Amino acid sequence: MDILGIIAPHPPIMVEAVGGRDSQVTSASAEAMHQAALMLERFAPQTIVIMSPHSPAAQDAFLVETAEHTSGTFDRFGAGGTRLSYSTDVEFARALLAALDSEGIGSIDRGASRSMESGLLDHGVLVPMSFLDPAGRWPIVNLSLSWLPHQLHRRLGQIIAEVAEQLGRRIAFVASGDCSHRLKPGAPAGFSPRAAEFDHSLVQLIEDGDFEGLMHMDPLLVEAAGECGLRSFITLGGVIPDAAAKVLAYEGPWGVGYMTAIAGSPALLDSLLTPESGHKGGMAGDTESDPVALARRAVNTYVRERRMIEAGKPEGLLDTQAGAFVSLHRQHNLRGCIGTIAPTAETLAEEIIHNAIQAATEDPRFPELTAQELQDLEISVDVLHRPEPCTFDELDPARYGVIVTADWRRGLLLPDLEGVDTPEQQIDIAMRKAGIASGERVHLERFLVDRYH
Repeated sequence: MDILGIIAPHPPIMVEAVGGRDSQVTSASAEAMHQAALMLERFAPQTIVIMSPHSPAAQDAFLVETAEHTSGTFDRFGAGGTRLSYSTDVEFARALLAALDSEGIGSIDRGASRSMESGLLDHGVLVPMSFLDPAGRWPIVNLSLSWLPHQLHRRLGQIIAEVAEQLGRRIAFVASGDCSHRLKPGAPAGFSPRAAEFDHSLVQLIEDGDFEGLMHMDPLLVEAAGECGLRSFITLGGVIPDAAAKVLAYEGPWGVGYMTAIAGSPALLDSLLTPESGHKGGMAGDTESDPVALARRAVNTYVRERRMIEAGKPEGLLDTQAGAFVSLHRQHNLRGCIGTIAPTAETLAEEIIHNAIQAATEDPRFPELTAQELQDLEISVDVLHRPEPCTFDELDPARYGVIVTADWRRGLLLPDLEGVDTPEQQIDIAMRKAGIASGERVHLERFLVDRYH
């Protein structure tokens, strides 16, 4: 039975409700987590097992949450009113406790403890889940790591996989954890010149799928790094034997290393990573352009979280001004298209964000896009050049778009569209879009576009 693994960073500042504009500093990690969420959706688990370094922990035992309902907020990080809630897969949790007990591995039923804040989720769970499943669609099993040997963390992972097999449960395992906390002077845990060495080694081991190697890292190097995720990652290596892995992002802007990665059988990762699987969005082998990557992030975030992303500090093309159309397709069928002929925002980045969300939610020809449709969504962005007056003979539907105007009515058709081969077809469609009757006197303009995929 396939299991999907996700390595997830957990800085609260990455969540826009907490970090505000500062959350843009970790945009690479946020985008990678959105990519992981799309893969999780496609994988369709029945249960998510998540290990957090910040859940209540014991020196010589693993804690397993059995409370039927769990929830938490970002109140302590200044984002009051944001609550995430999940049901617990209690059957799985209790089966895991029983399996650990049968092997003599220390375990504690957190749900039965009066001193362990049962049912309360910490930020090591909340941050990843705010990207992966903010609506609480799937039940979870919340685990803590311990100070037991690395080998027992790996064995815990193996037992998790065995329990999933016994129960016939399709699970995803989320290994929540950050890398070194000592990358820069002024970092939260101080500075160590060996911190970057640790992160480089850690990322390389994950990229190589060498989870066994994680258990044999130099203890002095691990201590110098001040990490918090190593035991979670080792446990993931037990959950998925012979895992292949792909690092989606690594960054360390605050002096703490943040890695996002996925793991699973080679066949599973191939099915989720290849373009044929319907995945788009900048993973391995994906050459999606900056305008399209921005449009995709805007659509994904709005559809999943009902919020508009910020443009940040755009560079190059995205810092210019231009009209733009965002077109959405699924299985080569149009699913939404909204745009602006002339710029309405200060930057092209803002233009794309606004039009992408409009295309997903406000195109009157289609219902609002759902989260289930994100996984195979095709996106293109047309950036418009300045229109110029033209005659009928100067039109070329393969090269130029057309704008047809009659009094206050104005219709536009982009160039190089399937099934539009002649100027007559192009003008006719544009007129119908604008409500202009055949035979009315019209003014023609043509324009070039730069199309991005």
